Amino acid sequence: MAVVKDITADTFDETVAGGTVLVDFWAPWCSSCKMLNAVLEQVAATAPADVVIAKVNVDNEAALAAKFEVVSLPKMLIYKDGALVREFKGVQSRAKIVEALS
Repeated sequence: MAVVKDITADTFDETVAGGTVLVDFWAPWCSSCKMLNAVLEQVAATAPADVVIAKVNVDNEAALAAKFEVVSLPKMLIYKDGALVREFKGVQSRAKIVEALS
């Protein structure tokens, strides 16, 4: 099972520095984000334990959202060992996310 955790600007760099990390930019008022959250819960349940699903609440982390040019939600970034390897905008299927994480 993957690790799911909330991150902030203070913990972002440390979180994405190693391993495989999916960063989900979301907001509590975003209905698409709620749909994606259900998909991410399924992904987390089956993903390897070394995968991290990091969640960034854009209402609380506006500067971090601006840094990554988040203009629509949800937005996901996938990092492998600190390097950005993939970016998604909008709700994605479980299969597409799992493929991107492998």
